[in-house]
Amino acid sequence: MNGRLLRYADGRPITYHRYDRLWSRVGEHLSWAAKQGVSTHWLRYTTLTWVERNFGYAVARAYAGHNDTNTEAGSTTTYVRATLEEIATALAALTGEQHPLAA
Repeated sequence: MNGRLLRYADGRPITYHRYDRLWSRVGEHLSWAAKQGVSTHWLRYTTLTWVERNFGYAVARAYAGHNDTNTEAGSTTTYVRATLEEIATALAALTGEQHPLAA
């Protein structure tokens, strides 16, 4: 409900400290991940950059779950909107899965 994906067995969302520790452990086993500084933020940044480059700013903004309030991005965000279809297309391309809205 609050956007946290990983959870403890009892359903509580894991803490930011736990996320950091998980990425530290990944880096211990995958040297490329340690070298790149892979973290939850790194994954989000890399994913959103890819979505923006391939599907445009509006789709990346919506894919990230950003709303249009309290933004410093300027008035352009008032006019550029991504549809659910466009966001689903980006998700399908990123994951290689069937389009989630396909009938």
